[in-house]
Amino acid sequence: MWIRLLQLGAALLALATASVASAEACRDDDFRSARYIVCTFDPAKDDMRLYWRGPDGRPLRTFRALARALEDGGQTLAFAMNGGMYERDLSPVGLYVENGRALADLNTETVTGRPSQIPNFYKKPNGVFYLGEGSAGVLETKRYLAQKPKARFATQSGPMLVIDGAIHPDFIVKSKDLKPRNGVGVSADGKVQFVMTRGGVSFYEFARFFRDRLGAKNALFLDGGTAPGLYAPELGRNDPPSHGGYGPIIAVVE
Repeated sequence: MWIRLLQLGAALLALATASVASAEACRDDDFRSARYIVCTFDPAKDDMRLYWRGPDGRPLRTFRALARALEDGGQTLAFAMNGGMYERDLSPVGLYVENGRALADLNTETVTGRPSQIPNFYKKPNGVFYLGEGSAGVLETKRYLAQKPKARFATQSGPMLVIDGAIHPDFIVKSKDLKPRNGVGVSADGKVQFVMTRGGVSFYEFARFFRDRLGAKNALFLDGGTAPGLYAPELGRNDPPSHGGYGPIIAVVE
């Protein structure tokens, strides 16, 4: 009898701890006159995944649709963020891996021209955010191709913000190109840090935040302008897409 009560108590404590951890996943931060939302998760404990299409084979498009699909399976959407760039039909521009299957190939195309004319994805180097078994990483595309990490989920985007501790060489220190942006980095202890700006920042300042504030040696830009979206119930955020729908979606599931 006492053993059963102890087991029940332990289970309730674990559930309460998980709920508190989820509620405290996202926080506000200020750095160098800019404001950010930082949501941190542990790939060894938190169930992080990537989604693109629903059971009907069509793109999910919204966080609400993903939440409903998960509810139908007895699960809960705890967090979500748009997971990289996509074409007009909402298909990924670059690599997309879901449940160990590559549904879109790695994109190594090079686009030339003036920096302002090159789409963000092709501002080399770009990179890949990936999730393995209990681990996560961000790698520059060429290194990802060379190392071939065992990825259960992966999404390619660009440009890289931080590469082995160095800020992307093409970023302008005092750039006036200030836009809302979102990205992902991995800290020295292996935690995944998703960041959404509150207002406009430059690429350089965004990279500085990941490197100097969060300690990320590698970080990847996901999207900017009106495209970034965040689902964080504790913040009252369930952002609708601005381009007819989201393509890849990064999610934390409970």
